[in-house]
Amino acid sequence: MNKIKNFGIISLVVNALMACSTQVAITNTSTVKVLDLNRYLGTWYEIARFDHRFERGMDGCKAHYSLQEDGLIKVINSGYKNGNKAQYKEAIGKAKRPNSSEQGKLKVSFFWIFYGDYYVLELADDYRYALIGSSSDRYLWILSRTPKMNETDLNHLLKKAKERGYDTQKLIWVKQNE
Repeated sequence: MNKIKNFGIISLVVNALMACSTQVAITNTSTVKVLDLNRYLGTWYEIARFDHRFERGMDGCKAHYSLQEDGLIKVINSGYKNGNKAQYKEAIGKAKRPNSSEQGKLKVSFFWIFYGDYYVLELADDYRYALIGSSSDRYLWILSRTPKMNETDLNHLLKKAKERGYDTQKLIWVKQNE
């Protein structure tokens, strides 16, 4: 009888552990409804980001967006490897809005015809800050029009990111030297 009882307890524990391990984190990646691209153009400073290989070890990161004659947006991402001003890096790409009915969803490409998601999740009314993500929870950026963000705006975006299901403990805080 003890073996049956122990087996039952072990089965419950194993099932509970399996249920926990298969739970998928739900992240809200809904975007802003209105995005005026002309107001969005210009320079944005990276305040924080999730770690990913294409910006690993970079400081002083910023992005500059400008409208091209063909209607696409020119994207210039720049920064310094390991904070070293002598190791300036720049990536030039393009962005487009694939569906005008989903204004906050853009596609960005830095290599030929391969595009990745660029979702404007949160945006200040005056376009002074933005929270950027993608269709998955693997990417997150906090952007500002200035190299330093005021604490109220930053706390607001951190709260919004948490409410959406992002683990803000994973954010890397970017050093801005300007």
